[in-house]
Amino acid sequence: MSQLAVVPPVREGPVHRSIVAVDVEGSTKRTNPAKGELRRILYDLLGRALKAAGIGSRHLEELADRGDGVLILIRPYDDVPKTVLLGRLIPALTALLAEHNAAVAEPELRMRLRAVVHAGEVHDDGWGFYGDDIDVAFRLLEAPTVKRVLREAPEAPLVLVVSEEIWAGIVRHGYVDGGPYQQRVQVRVGERRRRGRVHLPVPARSDLPALVPRARTSLAPGSLAVASLAGAADRVIAKTS
Repeated sequence: MSQLAVVPPVREGPVHRSIVAVDVEGSTKRTNPAKGELRRILYDLLGRALKAAGIGSRHLEELADRGDGVLILIRPYDDVPKTVLLGRLIPALTALLAEHNAAVAEPELRMRLRAVVHAGEVHDDGWGFYGDDIDVAFRLLEAPTVKRVLREAPEAPLVLVVSEEIWAGIVRHGYVDGGPYQQRVQVRVGERRRRGRVHLPVPARSDLPALVPRARTSLAPGSLAVASLAGAADRVIAKTS
């Protein structure tokens, strides 16, 4: 009696992942001990933000360390749509950063981040993930416009850039309500021009049930810190658009 052969998975084929990456602003200006402490803080805050957004280990590839940043690849389960990334993960991380910066005494240990959200096809060759869409994400993350928007908003703990695909498929249709994504970014990857939109997120409200216990200093929904961040977003977007 014949049996169906067990076909092994195609290792060389691409797989679709949501792509999130973060990078610490001004990390090259810190001492090595400060960099080490910032890395510890960054991974702690990322873990707490992922938990707050309901993103667990079964949704994630192993986090890829980038020295002064982290690459997060999320498997496309239905319970982690891109609206969760924009509507919960990024606001939660913004709130945790704001709380950390308000509580820490040493200026060297205050941290601001650039973050990118994209999605696309990636490859895993055993040493790590690679692919054109990862290149797009990091080119957007490193774009001078993104760095300038964060530099010109000193109250903001985080600036977000989303790819044109994320903006067109999620933001433009109103699936998330987080303020303007007006400032455009353009980068070149290979022979193609790729675009993105920049946004200054407001920290998640403290009454969101999924948020984990916060650090020593909290941000109330109507606090001056939240209000100043919202105002900063409007000012910078208006100035740079």
